[in-house]
Parts: sequence; C-alpha cells; structure tokens
Amino acid sequence: MSEKKLVRSQESRMLFGVSGGLAEYLNIDPVLVRLFFVLLALSTGWGFIVYILLAILMPEEKLVAKANSFDEEEIVIKNAS
Repeated sequence: MSEKKLVRSQESRMLFGVSGGLAEYLNIDPVLVRLFFVLLALSTGWGFIVYILLAILMPEEKLVAKANSFDEEEIVIKNAS
C-alpha cells in the first residue's frame, strides 16, 4: 500500500497544482477544491493568501519514468531529409 503525501500535482494543475494535489490527497474532484478557494477568496480574501502559502510550502510531485510507457508501434521516426 502506498503512503499518501500532500504534494502539488503535476497532472491536475491549472496554476501551481495546489488544488489538484489537495484533491488527490482528499480523494475528491479538483473542481470542488478550486471552487472552495474561489469562494473563500471572494468572501473573505483569505483564499488567495492560503493558496499562495500552500504553493510555497507544499512540495512538488516528483514524476517517475515508467518502464514500457509506450509500445514499439507508437514510435514514429520522421525522415530528416
């Protein structure tokens, strides 16, 4: 079983990946987290501050290269001439 870590997402990101990372950690839709930050920003103004702080404090997700990530049939080599 893999350990869950709170990291900024590389795949589900719009700005810094904070909402995508929180959504992956909480196992919810990233749109709900983004909506929460927007509503918090519009109502109290704290949404911007919290988002920026999380963007600074949360580590970025490290992408790991996967073996056999493509088939030989997917490789296209174009002529240089």
